[in-house]
Amino acid sequence: MTQSIDFYFDIGSPYSYLAATQIPGLAKRTGASVRWRPFLLGGVFRETGNNMPASVPAKARWMLSDMKLWSAHYGVPFQMSSHFPLNTLPTQRALLAAEQIHGHDEMVSLAMSLYQAYWVNNQDVSQPEAIHQSATACGLDADAILAGCADPIIKKALIDTTAEAVARGAFGAPAFFVGDQLFWGQDRIPLIESFLRE
Repeated sequence: MTQSIDFYFDIGSPYSYLAATQIPGLAKRTGASVRWRPFLLGGVFRETGNNMPASVPAKARWMLSDMKLWSAHYGVPFQMSSHFPLNTLPTQRALLAAEQIHGHDEMVSLAMSLYQAYWVNNQDVSQPEAIHQSATACGLDADAILAGCADPIIKKALIDTTAEAVARGAFGAPAFFVGDQLFWGQDRIPLIESFLRE
């Protein structure tokens, strides 16, 4: 039986971006399927009493160097966005709209395009123009996706996915689940791989 990983992520999370770049390799090495689950990190923080690590000045300084080290380790581009922190409510809704309209794989493509726009090209991906550009670049119906962001069904879906992640024990991003086992942080990918092989 194929094992499954649930990947809860937010485009505004730099560590979620780093994790996302490693998921294809993880899936290939383990044979596991990965279900990408867009959620609202701000909502997770609010529900769990957590706060973003960058709110602590010393930790924020450390994070910048840490993310640069990890991006170099992975061989992926990264630059700290001048738009950070970002209200990703429209961005995360756009991902769920893309999934509803086009399907899961297309939503993943849009997520990677938005990650590239935000964490490499320094675009404000909360803005309709940036979402439209990324969706168009992926060959998706950008107008329908933007319209979907205002759909009550999509709005509720984001609330529900966020609540689902919290109920399962998530408190930050990225959050991976293999069954009931939570793995938090992009640096836990080797542990996920070992867990799947056991």
